[in-house]
Amino acid sequence: MNNINGYHSVKEKVNLETSKIPWQQLQRFFAAGLVILVSSELDLVEVAYQFSSDNKHQVEQWLTAKKIAPVSDQQAIDWLTMDAVVWAVVVKPWLLVQETLAK
Repeated sequence: MNNINGYHSVKEKVNLETSKIPWQQLQRFFAAGLVILVSSELDLVEVAYQFSSDNKHQVEQWLTAKKIAPVSDQQAIDWLTMDAVVWAVVVKPWLLVQETLAK
């Protein structure tokens, strides 16, 4: 199946584009309303893949289930106070982030 190979190559590309980054460095994206928090229950790479594939049905399901959501002001303040590092990936225009234990 060619779709499976295409799926894996796109996911591999997305995986290579992820990184851990201090939350402090993402403030301008947050201020612009472009940061989406991905629940730790989900695979960040899979979510980024579904965003990049414009899979509106899946994204809507995650939104409804509150597994993805815009980062709240309180969460942003907490991360800033903790000097948190987040796992992040850009899927234009969005910046998807997930909490990580790393500092």
